[in-house]
Amino acid sequence: MAGPGGGAGAGRTALLGTTRQKVVAAGAALALAFGAGGAGAAVALAFTHDSTVYSSPTAVSGTSAKGGTTARVAAAVQPSVVSIQAQTPNGTSGGSGVVLRSDGVILTNAHVVTGARQVAVKFSDGRTAAAQILGSDSGADVAVIKAQGVSGLKPATLGNSEALAVGDTVLAVGSPLGLDGSVTSGIVSALGREVREGEQEPQLPPGLRGQLSEQQQTVIKNAIQTDAAINPGNSGGALVNSAGQVIGVNTAILTAGNGNGNIGVGFAIPINSAKKTADAIVAGSKV
Repeated sequence: MAGPGGGAGAGRTALLGTTRQKVVAAGAALALAFGAGGAGAAVALAFTHDSTVYSSPTAVSGTSAKGGTTARVAAAVQPSVVSIQAQTPNGTSGGSGVVLRSDGVILTNAHVVTGARQVAVKFSDGRTAAAQILGSDSGADVAVIKAQGVSGLKPATLGNSEALAVGDTVLAVGSPLGLDGSVTSGIVSALGREVREGEQEPQLPPGLRGQLSEQQQTVIKNAIQTDAAINPGNSGGALVNSAGQVIGVNTAILTAGNGNGNIGVGFAIPINSAKKTADAIVAGSKV
Protein backbone atom coordinates (compact mmCIF):
# COMPACT_ATOMS: atom_id res chain seq x y z
CA MET A 1 0.00 0.00 0.00
CA ALA A 2 1.36 3.42 -0.86
CA GLY A 3 0.06 6.93 -0.77
CA PRO A 4 0.59 10.46 0.48
CA GLY A 5 2.57 10.46 3.66
CA GLY A 6 4.02 6.95 3.18
CA GLY A 7 2.65 3.42 3.02
CA ALA A 8 3.04 -0.15 4.23
CA GLY A 9 5.82 -2.44 3.07
CA ALA A 10 5.35 -4.67 0.04
CA GLY A 11 3.70 -8.00 0.64
CA ARG A 12 2.36 -7.06 4.06
CA THR A 13 -1.22 -8.11 4.76
CA ALA A 14 -3.53 -5.59 6.36
CA LEU A 15 -7.27 -5.59 6.91
CA LEU A 16 -9.52 -2.63 7.30
CA GLY A 17 -12.63 -2.85 9.45
CA THR A 18 -15.47 -0.45 9.98
CA THR A 19 -15.76 0.81 13.52
CA ARG A 20 -19.36 -0.32 13.94
CA GLN A 21 -19.75 -2.50 17.02
CA LYS A 22 -21.44 -5.83 16.26
CA VAL A 23 -23.01 -6.97 19.53
CA VAL A 24 -24.28 -10.22 18.10
CA ALA A 25 -20.99 -11.13 16.47
CA ALA A 26 -18.65 -9.40 18.93
CA GLY A 27 -15.01 -9.51 17.93
CA ALA A 28 -15.75 -10.22 14.26
CA ALA A 29 -14.31 -7.56 11.98
CA LEU A 30 -15.81 -7.13 8.55
CA ALA A 31 -12.79 -7.45 6.31
CA LEU A 32 -12.03 -4.44 4.19
CA ALA A 33 -9.25 -3.39 1.87
CA PHE A 34 -7.06 -0.32 1.97
CA GLY A 35 -5.66 1.86 -0.78
CA ALA A 36 -4.10 5.30 -1.12
CA GLY A 37 -5.07 8.30 -3.17
CA GLY A 38 -4.53 12.00 -3.63
CA ALA A 39 -6.38 14.79 -1.90
CA GLY A 40 -9.76 15.74 -3.35
CA ALA A 41 -11.10 19.14 -4.26
CA ALA A 42 -12.10 21.54 -1.55
CA VAL A 43 -15.73 21.41 -0.42
CA ALA A 44 -17.58 24.50 0.75
CA LEU A 45 -21.16 23.55 1.52
CA ALA A 46 -23.22 24.07 4.64
CA PHE A 47 -26.53 23.43 6.36
CA THR A 48 -29.15 26.12 6.79
CA HIS A 49 -27.72 28.91 8.92
CA ASP A 50 -30.28 28.58 11.69
CA SER A 51 -29.66 24.92 12.44
CA THR A 52 -25.95 24.10 12.36
CA VAL A 53 -22.87 25.63 13.95
CA TYR A 54 -20.01 26.31 11.58
CA SER A 55 -16.27 26.58 11.74
CA SER A 56 -16.00 30.28 12.54
CA PRO A 57 -16.59 30.03 16.30
CA THR A 58 -14.51 27.72 18.43
CA ALA A 59 -16.23 25.15 20.62
CA VAL A 60 -13.87 25.96 23.51
CA SER A 61 -13.91 29.61 24.52
CA GLY A 62 -10.63 31.47 24.46
CA THR A 63 -8.88 29.03 22.12
CA SER A 64 -7.83 29.04 18.50
CA ALA A 65 -7.77 26.10 16.10
CA LYS A 66 -4.29 25.33 17.47
CA GLY A 67 -4.83 25.65 21.21
CA GLY A 68 -6.90 24.24 24.08
CA THR A 69 -6.28 21.65 26.78
CA THR A 70 -7.43 18.12 26.11
CA ALA A 71 -9.72 18.15 29.15
CA ARG A 72 -11.44 21.38 28.11
CA VAL A 73 -11.89 20.22 24.53
CA ALA A 74 -13.30 16.87 25.67
CA ALA A 75 -15.75 18.55 28.06
CA ALA A 76 -16.93 20.89 25.32
CA VAL A 77 -17.42 18.17 22.71
CA GLN A 78 -18.89 15.25 24.70
CA PRO A 79 -22.43 16.74 24.97
CA SER A 80 -22.54 16.87 21.15
CA VAL A 81 -21.66 13.19 20.63
CA VAL A 82 -24.20 10.40 21.13
CA SER A 83 -24.28 6.63 21.32
CA ILE A 84 -26.45 4.82 18.76
CA GLN A 85 -28.00 1.36 18.99
CA ALA A 86 -29.60 -0.19 15.91
CA GLN A 87 -31.85 -3.24 15.84
CA THR A 88 -31.26 -5.20 12.64
CA PRO A 89 -32.49 -8.60 11.42
CA ASN A 90 -29.15 -10.02 12.60
CA GLY A 91 -29.35 -8.54 16.12
CA THR A 92 -28.14 -5.33 17.74
CA SER A 93 -25.25 -3.18 16.59
CA GLY A 94 -23.79 -0.02 18.03
CA GLY A 95 -22.09 3.15 16.89
CA SER A 96 -21.83 6.87 17.57
CA GLY A 97 -23.20 10.10 16.15
CA VAL A 98 -22.65 13.86 16.09
CA VAL A 99 -25.45 16.29 16.99
CA LEU A 100 -26.06 18.78 14.16
CA ARG A 101 -29.17 20.53 15.45
CA SER A 102 -30.71 21.21 18.82
CA ASP A 103 -33.92 19.43 17.76
CA GLY A 104 -32.18 16.05 17.42
CA VAL A 105 -30.77 15.90 13.88
CA ILE A 106 -27.67 13.70 14.12
CA LEU A 107 -24.88 12.78 11.68
CA THR A 108 -23.50 9.23 11.67
CA ASN A 109 -22.11 6.57 9.32
CA ALA A 110 -24.46 4.81 6.93
CA HIS A 111 -23.11 1.44 8.06
CA VAL A 112 -24.19 2.16 11.65
CA VAL A 113 -27.88 2.19 10.67
CA THR A 114 -27.96 0.13 7.47
CA GLY A 115 -30.81 -2.38 7.64
CA ALA A 116 -31.99 -1.08 11.01
CA ARG A 117 -35.61 -1.70 11.97
CA GLN A 118 -35.33 0.44 15.10
CA VAL A 119 -32.77 3.02 16.17
CA ALA A 120 -32.20 4.40 19.68
CA VAL A 121 -29.94 7.25 20.76
CA LYS A 122 -28.31 7.79 24.14
CA PHE A 123 -27.14 11.30 25.03
CA SER A 124 -24.21 12.32 27.21
CA ASP A 125 -26.54 13.11 30.13
CA GLY A 126 -27.97 9.57 30.08
CA ARG A 127 -31.26 10.39 28.36
CA THR A 128 -32.42 8.09 25.57
CA ALA A 129 -34.75 8.55 22.63
CA ALA A 130 -36.01 6.64 19.61
CA ALA A 131 -34.69 7.93 16.30
CA GLN A 132 -35.88 8.03 12.72
CA ILE A 133 -33.50 7.50 9.78
CA LEU A 134 -33.87 10.57 7.58
CA GLY A 135 -31.67 9.13 4.86
CA SER A 136 -28.32 7.58 4.10
CA ASP A 137 -25.71 7.46 1.34
CA SER A 138 -23.89 4.13 1.45
CA GLY A 139 -21.40 5.28 -1.17
CA ALA A 140 -20.24 8.10 1.09
CA ASP A 141 -20.92 6.10 4.30
CA VAL A 142 -22.94 9.00 5.69
CA ALA A 143 -26.40 8.91 7.26
CA VAL A 144 -28.59 11.39 9.11
CA ILE A 145 -31.05 10.39 11.84
CA LYS A 146 -33.43 12.43 13.99
CA ALA A 147 -34.01 11.72 17.67
CA GLN A 148 -37.70 11.98 18.49
CA GLY A 149 -39.20 14.29 21.13
CA VAL A 150 -36.00 16.09 22.12
CA SER A 151 -34.97 19.73 22.21
CA GLY A 152 -32.20 21.91 23.57
CA LEU A 153 -29.36 19.64 22.44
CA LYS A 154 -25.90 21.12 21.96
CA PRO A 155 -24.95 21.09 18.26
CA ALA A 156 -21.35 20.28 17.43
CA THR A 157 -19.15 23.01 16.01
CA LEU A 158 -18.09 21.96 12.52
CA GLY A 159 -14.57 22.85 11.44
CA ASN A 160 -12.78 22.97 8.10
CA SER A 161 -11.09 19.70 7.21
CA GLU A 162 -9.25 21.41 4.35
CA ALA A 163 -7.26 23.35 6.96
CA LEU A 164 -5.79 20.20 8.54
CA ALA A 165 -2.08 19.47 8.46
CA VAL A 166 -0.19 16.29 9.22
CA GLY A 167 0.83 16.43 12.88
CA ASP A 168 -2.19 18.41 14.09
CA THR A 169 -3.53 17.23 17.44
CA VAL A 170 -6.94 15.52 17.31
CA LEU A 171 -9.34 13.77 19.69
CA ALA A 172 -11.69 10.92 18.82
CA VAL A 173 -14.98 11.00 20.73
CA GLY A 174 -17.55 8.19 20.67
CA SER A 175 -18.68 4.91 22.17
CA PRO A 176 -16.03 2.25 21.47
CA LEU A 177 -17.17 -1.22 22.57
CA GLY A 178 -20.25 0.41 24.13
CA LEU A 179 -18.22 2.67 26.44
CA ASP A 180 -20.19 5.89 26.04
CA GLY A 181 -18.43 9.24 25.95
CA SER A 182 -14.92 7.85 25.51
CA VAL A 183 -12.16 10.23 24.41
CA THR A 184 -8.80 9.30 22.89
CA SER A 185 -6.07 11.60 21.64
CA GLY A 186 -3.54 11.51 18.83
CA ILE A 187 -2.47 13.36 15.73
CA VAL A 188 -3.33 13.55 12.07
CA SER A 189 -1.02 10.88 10.69
CA ALA A 190 -1.72 11.45 6.99
CA LEU A 191 -4.17 13.11 4.64
CA GLY A 192 -5.64 12.16 1.28
CA ARG A 193 -5.96 8.44 1.96
CA GLU A 194 -8.36 6.31 -0.09
CA VAL A 195 -10.12 3.70 2.03
CA ARG A 196 -11.76 0.80 0.19
CA GLU A 197 -14.25 -1.02 2.37
CA GLY A 198 -15.25 -4.54 1.35
CA GLU A 199 -12.64 -5.58 -1.20
CA GLN A 200 -11.76 -8.75 0.71
CA GLU A 201 -13.65 -11.10 2.97
CA PRO A 202 -11.34 -12.97 5.39
CA GLN A 203 -12.02 -13.13 9.15
CA LEU A 204 -15.82 -13.16 8.76
CA PRO A 205 -17.75 -15.57 10.97
CA PRO A 206 -19.54 -18.38 9.06
CA GLY A 207 -22.93 -16.67 9.21
CA LEU A 208 -21.65 -13.55 7.45
CA ARG A 209 -19.48 -15.08 4.71
CA GLY A 210 -20.69 -14.21 1.24
CA GLN A 211 -22.94 -11.43 2.51
CA LEU A 212 -21.05 -8.25 1.66
CA SER A 213 -23.47 -5.34 1.66
CA GLU A 214 -23.48 -2.14 -0.37
CA GLN A 215 -21.93 -0.31 2.56
CA GLN A 216 -19.02 -2.71 2.62
CA GLN A 217 -18.23 -1.75 -0.98
CA THR A 218 -17.82 1.90 0.02
CA VAL A 219 -14.80 3.88 -1.13
CA ILE A 220 -13.91 6.80 1.16
CA LYS A 221 -11.78 9.28 -0.74
CA ASN A 222 -9.47 11.84 0.84
CA ALA A 223 -9.79 10.17 4.26
CA ILE A 224 -8.01 11.48 7.33
CA GLN A 225 -5.61 8.97 8.91
CA THR A 226 -5.10 9.26 12.67
CA ASP A 227 -3.37 7.37 15.46
CA ALA A 228 -6.03 8.42 17.99
CA ALA A 229 -7.42 5.11 19.25
CA ILE A 230 -10.55 4.13 17.28
CA ASN A 231 -12.33 0.84 17.98
CA PRO A 232 -15.61 -0.91 17.13
CA GLY A 233 -18.44 1.41 18.23
CA ASN A 234 -16.58 4.61 17.31
CA SER A 235 -18.23 4.66 13.86
CA GLY A 236 -20.05 7.92 13.26
CA GLY A 237 -18.34 9.65 16.18
CA ALA A 238 -16.39 12.87 16.08
CA LEU A 239 -12.77 13.50 15.24
CA VAL A 240 -12.10 17.01 16.56
CA ASN A 241 -9.23 19.49 16.48
CA SER A 242 -7.73 21.23 19.49
CA ALA A 243 -10.42 23.92 19.37
CA GLY A 244 -13.19 21.34 19.68
CA GLN A 245 -14.30 21.67 16.06
CA VAL A 246 -15.43 18.47 14.34
CA ILE A 247 -13.10 17.92 11.39
CA GLY A 248 -13.91 14.28 10.65
CA VAL A 249 -16.37 11.42 11.15
CA ASN A 250 -14.64 8.27 12.39
CA THR A 251 -15.39 5.38 10.08
CA ALA A 252 -12.77 2.60 9.83
CA ILE A 253 -9.70 1.01 11.36
CA LEU A 254 -6.78 -0.89 9.89
CA THR A 255 -6.14 -4.24 11.56
CA ALA A 256 -3.57 -6.97 11.15
CA GLY A 257 -3.43 -10.66 12.03
CA ASN A 258 -6.42 -12.05 13.91
CA GLY A 259 -7.32 -8.88 15.79
CA ASN A 260 -9.88 -6.21 14.98
CA GLY A 261 -9.01 -3.61 17.59
CA ASN A 262 -6.94 -0.46 17.42
CA ILE A 263 -3.35 -0.69 16.19
CA GLY A 264 -2.86 3.04 15.77
CA VAL A 265 -4.22 3.36 12.22
CA GLY A 266 -7.74 4.74 11.97
CA PHE A 267 -9.61 6.72 9.33
CA ALA A 268 -12.23 9.47 9.31
CA ILE A 269 -14.38 11.01 6.59
CA PRO A 270 -13.44 14.71 6.24
CA ILE A 271 -16.23 16.84 7.70
CA ASN A 272 -16.37 19.05 4.59
CA SER A 273 -17.33 16.00 2.55
CA ALA A 274 -19.61 14.50 5.21
CA LYS A 275 -21.61 17.68 5.71
CA LYS A 276 -22.08 18.06 1.96
CA THR A 277 -23.74 14.64 1.87
CA ALA A 278 -25.69 15.28 5.06
CA ASP A 279 -26.90 18.61 3.73
CA ALA A 280 -28.44 16.85 0.74
CA ILE A 281 -30.09 14.26 3.00
CA VAL A 282 -31.56 16.92 5.29
CA ALA A 283 -32.79 18.97 2.32
CA GLY A 284 -34.47 15.90 0.86
CA SER A 285 -36.15 14.97 4.14
CA LYS A 286 -37.55 18.49 4.65
CA VAL A 287 -37.09 18.43 8.43
